[in-house]
Amino acid sequence: MNIILFDNQYREDMLPFTFTRPQADIRVGILTIREKWERYLQTSTSSYTQAYLSKKFPAHVTEDNYLINGSICPNPALVQKILNMPTGQKLTHGGDIIAIRTDTMPASIQEFEGQESVYEGEYTKIQHLWDIFTLNEQELSADFDMLTQGRKSQPLSSTNTVICPENVFVEEGAIVECAVINARNAKVYIGPHAEIMENAVLRGSVALLEHAQVKVGAKIYGATTVGPYSKVGGELSNVVIFGYSNKAHDGFMGNSVLGEWCNIGADTNTSNLKNNYDIVKLWNYKDGGFQKTGLQFCGLMMGDHSKCGINVMFNTGTVVGVSANIFGSGYQRNFYPSFHWGGGNVPVTDYKLDVAIEVAKRVYARRNKTFNDTDAQILYSVYNLTEEYRVKY
Repeated sequence: MNIILFDNQYREDMLPFTFTRPQADIRVGILTIREKWERYLQTSTSSYTQAYLSKKFPAHVTEDNYLINGSICPNPALVQKILNMPTGQKLTHGGDIIAIRTDTMPASIQEFEGQESVYEGEYTKIQHLWDIFTLNEQELSADFDMLTQGRKSQPLSSTNTVICPENVFVEEGAIVECAVINARNAKVYIGPHAEIMENAVLRGSVALLEHAQVKVGAKIYGATTVGPYSKVGGELSNVVIFGYSNKAHDGFMGNSVLGEWCNIGADTNTSNLKNNYDIVKLWNYKDGGFQKTGLQFCGLMMGDHSKCGINVMFNTGTVVGVSANIFGSGYQRNFYPSFHWGGGNVPVTDYKLDVAIEVAKRVYARRNKTFNDTDAQILYSVYNLTEEYRVKY
């Protein structure tokens, strides 16, 4: 079968993370949405996404295609329903198109005129920024069960204190010494070659992906996911880090999401609760203003390649775009556009695009990766797409 994961009407609600990736490449739980579908269906997938992203994420079209909504997480019942679809049918639920089976690529997903079948079951949908951390617990548990079914965990040494070890799974190559892991009523997944250093305390649910690192004395509360090749320290509570990002020093971060290639300076703190206990609002690109989340606890949403200096104080419900550099004393604003330079009491200006690309090349090289022309072209496109926000804000 040929699986194509498509972006849908919620893409703009998921900015800044979807500036640089299709919706299906958002990580929630242990895996990205794409990785979930590929494991359920035991096949690779491609993407139907924005034109400027399509060189890096091209759609592969054949004579028999299953187009699946990239904001929806799979479950066994939904997967079976999709696999039983005949050609020319679309599967819907509550106005959402879940899947289409077609022998040609439609000009528009929303205007596809196939025979309609309604799905009556439940499924998880990621349509708001805050869904990433609020739904992380249930998705982490589901991913844990799928990844560990029928497999045996590597043993942990006697230097560790582990509560409910049956809920802890350790992949080969992981290093864990002198740590405290509490997995009561929770799951803890420690990925290949991940490392938990001495005196770190993890209170699940927690997932560490391959080569993730928890620094000495860190305090991690669930549900937290630390993506591949990321480093964390200090105190984290209900945080999702997509991958290749660092929050390696002391400081608190809660109810927050970091994209890829981000860096959080030492002693930076993120407020996740307003001191009047009011509902938190977040910047929404589609509406061009702040949107009520319905949550009392909501911290920082930071897009790919963005960074902050030491001792930065992020306000409750802050959105930072792609490749921004935030520093300066005092509480920061609640919205910083992409390629923003400065903050706090520091005069703001544009982050020069050529400089941002050179920095990205250096950061990639530290992880033995190459920042290529396709990656640079995506940043060029994001820079142009977000110019209006830098002018206004």
